[in-house]
Amino acid sequence: MIWKTWVTLEELKLRNPGTIHEALGIEFTAIGEDYLEAQMPVDARTRQPAGILHGGASVVLAESLGSIASHLVIGLDTGICVGIEINASHLSSVGSGWVLGRVTPVRLGRTLHVWDIKIREQSSQENKYTCMSRLTVMVRPKSSKAVS
Repeated sequence: MIWKTWVTLEELKLRNPGTIHEALGIEFTAIGEDYLEAQMPVDARTRQPAGILHGGASVVLAESLGSIASHLVIGLDTGICVGIEINASHLSSVGSGWVLGRVTPVRLGRTLHVWDIKIREQSSQENKYTCMSRLTVMVRPKSSKAVS
């Protein structure tokens, strides 16, 4: 297991008020030994004017999953974990329903974590991804500045 801190989904939910997670309706749905999942609605909060999921909303979901995962790896409230680089390939569109993201580690170093995030339509039984993303997270002690 990669987590230094094991939390329940309910404990993760308690961290949402007043955050972008609450604003976009992101909900954590599963946690395993080396992955974390969250869902996000495709609705007026997350759609672009063309009526499909906004790519930026997918990136928010991806970065949220990776940043929270890094916090669980180092221990909640023991350090600062911030995304310093993210890329995303938007592979297919979604007009309604929910998308589900899953984050898994690529590399977990002392000061840098690299995460793989795959997002798909929640109703899809296939691995038809709407977005694939990679996130690099900087890990710092809580007493230090996150970014110079």
